Amino acid sequence: MKHEWRKHEKGLYLPKAKPELVTVPEQKFFMIDGQGNPNGEEFAEKIKVLYSLAYAIRMMPKGGYTPQGYFEYTVYPLEGIWSLTEKGRQLQELNKDEFLYTIMIRQPDFVSEELAQLVMEQVKKKKPHPYLEYAYFQTAEQEECVQMLHVGPYDNEPETFAIMHEFTKNNNLERISLEHREIYLSDARKAASAKLKTVLSYKISHMQTEI
Repeated sequence: MKHEWRKHEKGLYLPKAKPELVTVPEQKFFMIDGQGNPNGEEFAEKIKVLYSLAYAIRMMPKGGYTPQGYFEYTVYPLEGIWSLTEKGRQLQELNKDEFLYTIMIRQPDFVSEELAQLVMEQVKKKKPHPYLEYAYFQTAEQEECVQMLHVGPYDNEPETFAIMHEFTKNNNLERISLEHREIYLSDARKAASAKLKTVLSYKISHMQTEI
């Protein structure tokens, strides 16, 4: 049976529009780091590179090679980890040129470091792109997060984060990083900004209660 992340991993990819505590398991990704405004051409080109790698893995059996443990699946959605440069954190208003980001696409568990490197070399030969040199494969460790579905423009995310922060405070939790993670459930090129769906999350720890 084909693995559909929308059906089989609803807890991670289809949360409700209210904050919740979730344990994100260890996951594997193709990633590319960067700095700057995500509305620029560089960001769009890096996304293309990630999808070229993700679909190269997905389509390997049709090319005559089936990796060990391979199963039919839907390619996972684009994700991003976001923070700001030191300069950006000192500014009174948000400057998108000061964004630091890692964009990434999750890979199934059967994808090993060896297989990922093989695919990256194959894509470099078949579909060369300058940003392929910056792509890498990495396993993200399990982590506890507060997450919530944000519906609407990306620029309105602070409203959702305010609700998440209130939930964090009221549940004796503590945000442990200024970074946050986004999972893009909508295609921003096609969907109206008011209907964009994005999963927002950040890492937390449990605060010790005084006896």
